[in-house]
Amino acid sequence: MARVAGIDSSTQSCKVVIRDADTGALVRSGRAPHPEGTEVAPEHWWRALQAAVDEAGGLDDVAAISVGGQQHGMVALDGEGEVVRDALLWNDTRSAGAALDLIRDLGDGDAAAGATAWVEAVGVVPVASFTVTKLRWLAEHEPEHAERVAAVALPHDWLTWRLAGGAGHAQLTTDRSDASGTGYWSPHTEAYRPDLLELGLGHAAVTPLVVDPAEPAGTARAGLLAGLRGDVVLGPGAGDNAAAALALGLAPGEVAVSIGTSGVVSAVSERPTADPAGLVAGFADATGHFLPLVCTLNASRVLDAACRLLAVDHAELARLALSAPSGADGLVLVPYLEGERTPNRPDDMGALHGLRPDNLTPANLARAAVEGLLCGLADGLDEIRGQGVEVRRLQLIGGGARSEAVQHIAPGLLGVDVEVPPAGEYVADGAARQAAWVLAGGERPPVWEAATEPAVHRVASHGSGFVRERYAEVRELTARRWDR
Repeated sequence: MARVAGIDSSTQSCKVVIRDADTGALVRSGRAPHPEGTEVAPEHWWRALQAAVDEAGGLDDVAAISVGGQQHGMVALDGEGEVVRDALLWNDTRSAGAALDLIRDLGDGDAAAGATAWVEAVGVVPVASFTVTKLRWLAEHEPEHAERVAAVALPHDWLTWRLAGGAGHAQLTTDRSDASGTGYWSPHTEAYRPDLLELGLGHAAVTPLVVDPAEPAGTARAGLLAGLRGDVVLGPGAGDNAAAALALGLAPGEVAVSIGTSGVVSAVSERPTADPAGLVAGFADATGHFLPLVCTLNASRVLDAACRLLAVDHAELARLALSAPSGADGLVLVPYLEGERTPNRPDDMGALHGLRPDNLTPANLARAAVEGLLCGLADGLDEIRGQGVEVRRLQLIGGGARSEAVQHIAPGLLGVDVEVPPAGEYVADGAARQAAWVLAGGERPPVWEAATEPAVHRVASHGSGFVRERYAEVRELTARRWDR
């Protein structure tokens, strides 16, 4: 009975699941934390992976491994394969100015023309999250480091490469889902745009080989992790959202809303999308389809912050939120606690609006936090629909999805019935499913039946349109305020 391992190297931690390759049954798992911050030495990811594998009981019975990871981060390597500087993560916003410069550069000084040119070239408009903008920031602010860069990898590329032995033993590889988030690989043509990488970095650099979804990326080097053998097959890996979509078995017309460190609305589509406004990123998925996606910087940490403010745990926050009326008696939270990516406002701040003596209560504050979080995701779902993507089914996942308040309030704000599958490590599970797919050499991923049916929350007949209207008013009001 073959077993496979799926790895989720996320912003906050590393998770490892070991599953039966045929049935998907969970055998064991482990996890370890990552350092906080928006720039991290990649070696920390490797140490966390070692610790998570140890907690999971080793890999001696594993036949294939695949890595799912946080997207976009910049791992800059020199000619010897050494890391040039700490990796800049997706949520590091210092390259916001570089993103604007890149847009104008491709439009000969015209931002609108540049945005259209970027979308036509690679399906996305640069924002601070994307790798190409971090390369431009590096070239402008740390030219001595930029000059040393010989190759550029993403977090999951680097980990797969390390599993294969690293410099002198393996070629850098990636997959189409993660490559599509760099800003210099096109899901339309399935090819790199070296000219755009050079526009960012200032010179050419090696890029990872893009491996097809069901093709092996190589084999592991024995002894690097507890029990790891040299004949273990390595899958191509995937970006975290594509891996989660694979775990959920999303098909065209189905959407996942993930509430983790980031908030993500992603849909599987049979055709690529192109949004010149830059709100919907035209990514690829992990199966050969496409993954139009909207990402917000502020998600589960909004709930964490509300818990700290009210000195309650998450269960009590949910109880308070559900005890308040829809609309929180006029209290509106625009939750841009860390700036925002969608809309692209990296320098904005959060705002609490509509305060009156009679509505400033713990219950209304809790409700406003949940509604503000969900309104941002509802805007993202509208943008996905605006790209002509069908939305027939929606699944809600991530740590924030465990909140009863989120589950019950989401259908009204999202405008669609919401399915909440059992809590799980969906990115790691998707990586494990990919590993099983590569191991089997089949045309399609193996079918793993869920042990438990998802809970379904229906849209209430009265809806919550007024909540979103009020949120939109306050969002634009605060944007104008910060612009002054």
